[in-house]
Amino acid sequence: MQNPINQRQQQILDRMAVDGEVKMAELKEMFEVTEMTLRRDMEKLEQGGYIKRTFGGAILVGNDIALHERSGVFIEEKIRIGKLAAQLIQPGDSIFLDGGSTTLQVARFIQVNQHITVVTNALNIAAELQGKQISTIVIGGMLMGQTSTLVGPIATEALEKMAFNRAFIGTTGVSMKHGFSNSNMHETEIKRLAIQQSSEVNIVMDHSKFGSQDLFSFASLMAADRVITDQFPKQELYDAFKEEAVEIMATN
Repeated sequence: MQNPINQRQQQILDRMAVDGEVKMAELKEMFEVTEMTLRRDMEKLEQGGYIKRTFGGAILVGNDIALHERSGVFIEEKIRIGKLAAQLIQPGDSIFLDGGSTTLQVARFIQVNQHITVVTNALNIAAELQGKQISTIVIGGMLMGQTSTLVGPIATEALEKMAFNRAFIGTTGVSMKHGFSNSNMHETEIKRLAIQQSSEVNIVMDHSKFGSQDLFSFASLMAADRVITDQFPKQELYDAFKEEAVEIMATN
């Protein structure tokens, strides 16, 4: 169910209904409110499934809504996970955030002007960090419209030249036999390489992913240093993580 919106947010949608998109600069001229207020408006509209934010603005959600569909599921849990994960980031860190609805929440809780460098292959994460005075590097590559991520040889070549203190990686499933997995082989390649280049690997995932598996495995259980989630897995999987010395942090 979509959350109710206020009058200003409805006016933003009405404006977008004409052109299909809107720029923050236009909204500043329309409304006498702060940029932070407009950012909160846009965040609420995005979480409600009305829009998808882009660099400097937003577009109406159309047929290509795979990212939104993921974002709207277990959103409160993902928000708590993102907040907890962001607390692990230390001054001076170089971190990698891959594309995903949970890693997006990590980006949202990174503090303004935090002295770090963020590398990402996700356009929506880069857009989230815009305006926070955070050093942000977006790797190149082939754009996957459904997930707003950049993949392929150009992306992997860029990652091979980098090293990260921490990586925050999303997953669509984890099982004892298959490890961490994803449905898209191109994104799997990015995840695998980012893990290889990182000193500390944090997997961010809500509890619905425990015990499930997708087509492409990108890491074994032991490849993770930490799993950040909203509740602990069932005992068998919990013991498997512990056996591989994987720390589990849960918000509940």
